[in-house]
Amino acid sequence: MSDSDVALLDRPIWSALTTSHKHLAEGGPRALRYPVDMTPFADMADMSAASFAALGDLMSDTQVVALFTQDAVDVPAGFKVVLAETGEQMIGSPADSPLRDAEIVRLGAADVAAMMALTALTKPGPFALRTHELGTFLGIRVGAELVAMTGERMKPGKFVEMTAVCVHPDYRGRGYAQALLAAVARQIEARGEIPFLHVFSNNTSAIALYQRQGMRIRRRLHVTAFMKQG
Repeated sequence: MSDSDVALLDRPIWSALTTSHKHLAEGGPRALRYPVDMTPFADMADMSAASFAALGDLMSDTQVVALFTQDAVDVPAGFKVVLAETGEQMIGSPADSPLRDAEIVRLGAADVAAMMALTALTKPGPFALRTHELGTFLGIRVGAELVAMTGERMKPGKFVEMTAVCVHPDYRGRGYAQALLAAVARQIEARGEIPFLHVFSNNTSAIALYQRQGMRIRRRLHVTAFMKQG
């Protein structure tokens, strides 16, 4: 990959909404966002007052938007910050991790209620009613219960973000997360694309897991979520 290709990851949301997910973008030249029922992610052409105003025009009074940026964001008056953290952007090809006692299945619209319940329990990050439409999601069931899942989210150029890596607390320690991460990565690579992911900097156990599977930290990004000031 060229330096310009890899540079798309420095602004993953803007890059996705102007390349592979351009058909989903809402907004205009100064501010873009995903549909609110898919994900709260948004970005701006720059951090000017005009761009913040354009983003504000895309928000209702109750909606939260989230930015991934190279530098900390100075949110102007008129907005209230609800989250300001850092995250590690990791890239690489997770090693295969076969399962002996479980089957990986593809998830779809019929599984949304179960996916919402699992993410509400495990809190891997934002997951909405239409998040599953952003890419393929894979899961593991025990009986009729969905107990683990992982899927695809942002797609900046030829890169595909792996997301919603979650396992029900009663079923951890069985290698489900590793197996699902590897399976999602294989399907991304089969299309000639490159897997990556984001993880909060303080989630050291997850970072260690991804590193053991062969991923590496590419860079740190700032994660800022805010809403209109009431």
